Amino acid sequence: MKKGFAGLIAGLMMTAALPAIANESVTAGANDPTQWTMQLSNYAGTSYSELDEITKDNVGDLQVAWSFSTGVLRGHEGSPLVIDDVMYVHTPFPNNVYALDLKNDGRILWRYNPEQNPDVIGVMCCDTVNRGLAFADGTIFLSQADTTLVALDAKTGEVKWTAVNGDPTKGETATATPLIVRDKIFVGISGGEYGVRGHMTAYNIADGSMAWRAYSTGPDEDMLVDPENTTVLGKPIGADSSLNSWEGDQWQIGGGTTWGWTTYDPELDLIYYGTGNPSTWNPSQRPGDNKWSMTIMARNPETGMAKWFYQKTPHDEWDYDGVNENILVDQEIDGQMRKLLVNFDRNGFAYTLDRETGELLVAEKFDPAVNWATHVEMDPTSDQYGRPQVVAEYSTEQNGEDVNSTGICPAALGSKDQQPAAFSPKTGLFYVPTNHVCMDYEPFRVSYAAGQPYVGATLSMFPAPDSHGGMGNFIAWDATTGEMKWSLPEQFSVWSGALATAGDVVFYGTLEGYLKAVDSETGEELYKFKTPSGIIGNVFTYEREGKQYLGVLSGVGGWAGIGLAAGLTNANDGLGAVGGYAALSDYTALGGQLTVFTLPDQS
Repeated sequence: MKKGFAGLIAGLMMTAALPAIANESVTAGANDPTQWTMQLSNYAGTSYSELDEITKDNVGDLQVAWSFSTGVLRGHEGSPLVIDDVMYVHTPFPNNVYALDLKNDGRILWRYNPEQNPDVIGVMCCDTVNRGLAFADGTIFLSQADTTLVALDAKTGEVKWTAVNGDPTKGETATATPLIVRDKIFVGISGGEYGVRGHMTAYNIADGSMAWRAYSTGPDEDMLVDPENTTVLGKPIGADSSLNSWEGDQWQIGGGTTWGWTTYDPELDLIYYGTGNPSTWNPSQRPGDNKWSMTIMARNPETGMAKWFYQKTPHDEWDYDGVNENILVDQEIDGQMRKLLVNFDRNGFAYTLDRETGELLVAEKFDPAVNWATHVEMDPTSDQYGRPQVVAEYSTEQNGEDVNSTGICPAALGSKDQQPAAFSPKTGLFYVPTNHVCMDYEPFRVSYAAGQPYVGATLSMFPAPDSHGGMGNFIAWDATTGEMKWSLPEQFSVWSGALATAGDVVFYGTLEGYLKAVDSETGEELYKFKTPSGIIGNVFTYEREGKQYLGVLSGVGGWAGIGLAAGLTNANDGLGAVGGYAALSDYTALGGQLTVFTLPDQS
């Protein structure tokens, strides 16, 4: 087994070469593939492991090593962390945390059971999920549903400090995992369906005091934008870029929440994250581009100042939140090695950008069913440069309020939601869990009231027509050319995070509850195992006493499984997902379990 990185592997931004500006404890954990110390395995967000005991030749022999019940019956996203023979397991609301002793049959060393007002459940739009814990400097960090950021002593579970990041009575909640760089921890906010004004906030990890906050919308000083030195597609952003794109003071309830993933390039010293949908979902009520919702943001972690922005879906009409992970790799394009950022957006386009400058290099559909736009304009001389070219038939604004626009692909939950993709430096490919779902969308006029839903649209969802009849695919993608290499159809959306490994195997989970292993080159299915509940968690791996282990949380829920998770039956409930995924109840039921696999001992 590999005990550390053997060297720099082409295509992967290796944490072994990181300069000292990154947090040393985070870097050390990411350098050690025997542990799993970050949700996406490293700062680059590649969800890749150097462990190679489990290969495409022996993965079919995997057996369940042990399991653990979390005691909570809602959607289980994210993954546990593994640090120094201790596994840290989180749950959905009420956001319990368990520390399990891997040297003693998973004995519970400590548990953290927070007391939260259950009213917060009512303002969590798409299940009570939490995407996992963060670790640095002997401390476990949890962002609770009620927006309380908690620092726990990793050895004892004792609360070191707490910081309140938002106000649930206004619809502000928390679902994302934080990221730590140096002495700061970064955490976003959820609540775009309640008119929440999105922001990214940095807290000092020593005491929980706020270091800076950057809003997604509003005046330049609130957004930490320098009009001359922040760029958009290589040009200065200009003064009051956000204010000029909203009518009146709508930016104050404009959405752009930050509930997705954050990644970091230590060499460029930039963090990357995305902003969500503008509020309301009725586009006629908010004319303009609604900047900077639906945007990839690159910022300095020390000051929060913005380096560059790229808005993927100006004036969003479909709820195509732009919060998905930004994966950082170094690959060759047109004969030149580039520092790339790769993003598989809800809107159905896969974007490849230069992560230093924000230059747009590739933008192609990663699901052929996508029809709301023909393409993204790639001519830098065009006034439409970087903008998707919208098809009038599928424009919910052009069709008007109280008009049901039919057959829009993808549905609001996107061609891919937050479930993270993986990248293998051995193949140079990205492995992407996707949705293959379309929708009918009818906007209606809605008034804002703090803490009340601010949606303004009725949706219904269904499988994309003229295809395999299922609602998902697991695909391999070349981000340098914008080409799909292979695609595996699934009956339901693939809502788990993927894992790529040096053993030439890629893992993912299905909504029915299967953990699957496929050949990283060909996509051939090599193994599957039915866990007790649907999988929306992220697959992870670690090594202990020379053996490689593989684990995943199962517990159906999330947006796709909200009908099961919350007991909803009306087809239009769950923002349209309940009807689309009604058949899921024929295949799985609620649960909350960690299942860990390994190869049998050789006799």
